[in-house]
Amino acid sequence: MGNKWVRAGASAVSLVLAVALVVFLPQIVHALTGATVSWQGIGAQFAALSWPMVLLMTVLWLASLWAYTYVMTSALPGLGHVQALTLNGAGSAVSNLLPFGGAAGVALTFAMTKGWGFATRPVVVYTLVTGIWNTLFRFILPAVGIVGLLLAGRIPDSRVTTAAWGGAVSILVLVAVVAAALYWERAADLLGRAADGALRVLPRRFRPSERFARDAIHRLRADTADIVHTRWPGLSLGMIAFLTLQCLIMSACLTATGSSPGPAETVAVFALSRVLTSAVITPSGAGIMEGGVAALLIAFGQPPAPATAAAILFGFWTYTIEIPWGGLAFGAWTLLRRRTPTADSSTPEPATRG
Repeated sequence: MGNKWVRAGASAVSLVLAVALVVFLPQIVHALTGATVSWQGIGAQFAALSWPMVLLMTVLWLASLWAYTYVMTSALPGLGHVQALTLNGAGSAVSNLLPFGGAAGVALTFAMTKGWGFATRPVVVYTLVTGIWNTLFRFILPAVGIVGLLLAGRIPDSRVTTAAWGGAVSILVLVAVVAAALYWERAADLLGRAADGALRVLPRRFRPSERFARDAIHRLRADTADIVHTRWPGLSLGMIAFLTLQCLIMSACLTATGSSPGPAETVAVFALSRVLTSAVITPSGAGIMEGGVAALLIAFGQPPAPATAAAILFGFWTYTIEIPWGGLAFGAWTLLRRRTPTADSSTPEPATRG
């Protein structure tokens, strides 16, 4: 009971902080950039939005949700796309309302998939694989943003340019190494040996047992090997489509508010926004993401009020709207669950129920 009260208190504080960060966003942007922003100016940008642009954003958002179902159905054979859409919506709503909401989202995933007749082990593998793929692509995004800025000549200092290329290449090499370790047993063994060697520099009392990293990597690979070997194209193409559509939502927000800095800069801003969602101090980095995006847009020479409005608008499409959408998905699942008997089979039934 004590832990429940602690979690409830932490959730309340986190949500209040997220709201406060948005409410005081003009002051935060001013502190970060020195630019003057007011809610009146931001409101004027929202009032100027056209219905065709709002419709375009809605279509892109729905398409991005559908694209991500290919990641989910690839990671959990037998899961239908409508089921994946419901599962993603409900899980996102929980994650967006709670700090460290991923744990609650995982619990909800197990409850929903059990109701659809899936055994525990495939769901465990699904959780591991989708987590790994999301993490890998979250690492790739900063490298893509850096390369975009370099190709556009937005980093003029030669020393900074050299460092940026080095950073981008290092990130991509790291992702390639981890991906190889998941796919090839020999690569997993080499990575585990290297990690064990690195852990030896820790003080003895903090040092894990010998072969700790090697065994952990092999266990992870054993759990995910079949899905990674046979379904990596669907996982990867689904993630690429999902992120591309989200980047198009960002571009639409920038265009709608008159704060588009150019294609390369848009990719860099999008990459930053996805990295900032990892800030666990607020659910999905709410408030923090908007401040960082607005500051970077202003650094790229965009007007303060339109840049801030674009950041808030993008936060709406990637965070706020997922809460009522997820609530509807969870409600639909609950209603159907009451009407449909829970399957007890250890293997999933055909994915025909929503």
